[in-house]
Amino acid sequence: MADRVLRALAACAVAGALATAAAQEARPLAADPALEARVFEIAHDLRCLVCQNETIAASNADLAVDLRQQVREQLLAGRSPDEIRAYMVERYGDFVLYKPPFKPLTWLLWVGPFLLLAGMAWIMARTLRGRRVAAAAAAMPLSDSEAQRARELLATPEPRSTETR
Repeated sequence: MADRVLRALAACAVAGALATAAAQEARPLAADPALEARVFEIAHDLRCLVCQNETIAASNADLAVDLRQQVREQLLAGRSPDEIRAYMVERYGDFVLYKPPFKPLTWLLWVGPFLLLAGMAWIMARTLRGRRVAAAAAAMPLSDSEAQRARELLATPEPRSTETR
């Protein structure tokens, strides 16, 4: 039994060593902390096209890392934050902006959720109203002729089949 425990511990140690060796080392930030601050200031305005609900500053997806590197390179080349945002929009469209501008091409992004919510509320109201009308119709008493017809149908015996099984 002790032999099994020692083998299990040795296997765990080897697995841990392999995992440590396989782990990638974190990429160092730029030597200039002011530059990194500017990169992340711009990166907070740009959407990760892979994650779609995160900025490229918060995402660790390969594309987000590449986009941050592009921002860094453009800042080093002397471009302003507005020029960098305009370049990204030109290349990837308004969707790359975490807060897209309100214009004819993006109005659905801004108004769409409210239209969807209103449409679903309308469908739910119609469904509930239809159920209420059906329930009220089912609870209405029968007229005299309807009651007489129901008694006749219930009083009539069903024809018996003469076939035997």
